[in-house]
Amino acid sequence: MANWSDPRATAARPTIVDARGAAYDAGLRSYMLSVYNYMASGVLLTGVVALLFANSPYMSLLFSPQGRPSGLGYIVMFAPLGVVMWLSFGINRISETTAKALFWAYATLMGLSLSTLLLAYTGASVAQTFFASAAAFGSLSLWGYTTKRDLSGMGSFLIMGVIGIAVAMLINLFMQSSALDLAVSVIGVLLFAGLTAYDTQRIKSMYFSVAGSSFAGKSVVMGALQLYLDFINMFLFLLRLFGDRR
Repeated sequence: MANWSDPRATAARPTIVDARGAAYDAGLRSYMLSVYNYMASGVLLTGVVALLFANSPYMSLLFSPQGRPSGLGYIVMFAPLGVVMWLSFGINRISETTAKALFWAYATLMGLSLSTLLLAYTGASVAQTFFASAAAFGSLSLWGYTTKRDLSGMGSFLIMGVIGIAVAMLINLFMQSSALDLAVSVIGVLLFAGLTAYDTQRIKSMYFSVAGSSFAGKSVVMGALQLYLDFINMFLFLLRLFGDRR
């Protein structure tokens, strides 16, 4: 039986703990890097598709020169919602390959849908807002990853806020109030800024549950999708606030 007071035994324990901690940190970094890579690749794909489609002759099939959608345009606009619901409610039943394919399909459809932004706003303001959004997203996500503060309590408040601004935007379709539109845009930026930090911490904590499991790959896709949504929505609300219309 080992002697508990043997200095050789007590000296060996930190080495084991350190090794396990190092392995965990390396796994977590790899997991989060995969999430960010998928998210950034999705945003890049959306941007490339939007740019190419806005300057193609096929644009008229979906949208008028004023940006009004045709029947096919409405299908393209609402198709991403269907893909998100498919991923969210079917993630346990579909394969990892299918989940990745749906993520790329979603990013492509979003590119088609957002191509009208290049008709409504100047290219310079879209580019400036994009880089400002990227800088804000990076800072907020880094804070969410490194902070020791538990952000889980923010979740319900932020989700209720998103539902609230969605209702307000629907109401403003009929009211056409510039004051309400400004308020919705400001609150939208703040909400998705908070969601960026909250979701980053939540995705990080998910690693505890999925590490080494067959669900890890699908978890990466879902995490990337969540951060993608946070970034795109923050970008859109910032563009509503600061974008220069044509």
